[in-house]
Amino acid sequence: MHYGFIGLGNLGGHMAENLVKAGFKLSVTDLDKKLAERHIARGATWHDTPASLAAEVDCLITCLPSPKVSEIVLRQALPAMKKGAHWIEMSTLGREDILRLAGIAKEHGIETLECPVTGGVHLAAHGAITVLGGGDKALFELHTPALSVIGNKLFHMGPLGSAAIIKVITNMLAFIHLLSCGEALMLAKRGGLDLAQAWHAIKASSGSSFVHETEGQLILNGSYDIAFTMDLALKDLGFAMEFGKEFGVPLDLAGITNQTFVKGKAAYGGSAQSTQIVKLLEDVLGTDLRAPGFPARLE
Repeated sequence: MHYGFIGLGNLGGHMAENLVKAGFKLSVTDLDKKLAERHIARGATWHDTPASLAAEVDCLITCLPSPKVSEIVLRQALPAMKKGAHWIEMSTLGREDILRLAGIAKEHGIETLECPVTGGVHLAAHGAITVLGGGDKALFELHTPALSVIGNKLFHMGPLGSAAIIKVITNMLAFIHLLSCGEALMLAKRGGLDLAQAWHAIKASSGSSFVHETEGQLILNGSYDIAFTMDLALKDLGFAMEFGKEFGVPLDLAGITNQTFVKGKAAYGGSAQSTQIVKLLEDVLGTDLRAPGFPARLE
């Protein structure tokens, strides 16, 4: 199976590299050719445009920053794709977005599988990220060999649109946990505790979370560098709030979190690291949350 990968950013770059390292035939493209240098060095084929890439592959994979960008790329690629080829969308989209775009793909004879991922850039680098699948189960199973190289935990969630819901839920929880992590660390600091020891104690407690164990380290380092922006956080929280309205679920904590990220964007800009949301509390209290021995990036 010849795969094509469009979108070689923080997540996509690692996922594409894992495919080519595992021996899959891979073509790549991105707005920035420099991002493809490591893939080309391992044997991937470069294409200047989505259409040129799409004409040669059996399955197109996209990992892009927004539904708008996904649609632009898809509309460039579809006229060139072989009838019966597949499209795997690994971007985070709303359910209506993926259903609408899959409908456009179907008009061109292309079947769609949604496979957003969760777990963070550092896990993507090791092929250890979680893949959430939505769409025909037989199609999911057909591409399982490739998806198993991208991630080590695969879940088929149901029909197309199902993965969009669970991905938004997981991101919503992560942002809520991030705010609570900042508040917990600030309580420890203002209470006179050694912050490094407090982090380890929380990690070993019933109050720990994946976010505390990962992003908590970047807060204590002061880099906040999780390779995920305020704008992306607000996009995903927006999807969550829309689902809350659609399904009749009052998302009180998600609503507060969304408003806090609006403040974070106003203070630090949309391209600031999402983990920097904790800096709002640091700035208000004039108290930083630093401790020695924590990394600037997760490995």
